[in-house]
Amino acid sequence: MAIGARLTPTFAAAIVLAASLLVLGTALASQYWGGLVPCPLCLTQRIPYWVTIGLSAAAAAGSWALAGTAMTRLCQGLLALCAVAFAAGAGVAVYHVGVEQHWWSAGACTSQLGEFKTVEELRAALLRTPVARCDETAWSLFGISMAGYNAIVSAGLTAGSLFLVVSMAPQRETV
Repeated sequence: MAIGARLTPTFAAAIVLAASLLVLGTALASQYWGGLVPCPLCLTQRIPYWVTIGLSAAAAAGSWALAGTAMTRLCQGLLALCAVAFAAGAGVAVYHVGVEQHWWSAGACTSQLGEFKTVEELRAALLRTPVARCDETAWSLFGISMAGYNAIVSAGLTAGSLFLVVSMAPQRETV
């Protein structure tokens, strides 16, 4: 961006919306076309993207409905909330990486069945066990799992959203 140029709220909201749709679309494509079954933590990592899709769409709609400073402030507030959602997503992704690396346990998301006294207790425990386990890496590239890439992308989107918020700040007049 050129020095002195100001980013429009509509464009800033569109950037966050497009990034959120791209990441969530990639996760859904890997599930439905790639055959990768998501574990419960994988599904939780998608929530921030759904949230940011809604927030950035609201920011874009607000930028068309409002004018001037009100429009800028609305978009800044909504995109700041997107940054918070991305940061929360990064936290969940880092936690998931820790579970995959066995640095800590995810409890019900792993396969620690224990001992059972009856067949019914075993059956109930098996039905509660997720199809995909959180402590197993389903896919990786260069030694980084999908959760690891999501942590990196979410951290980048947090920083990017904050940059967009600051870039929309009204320019101060200099004398």
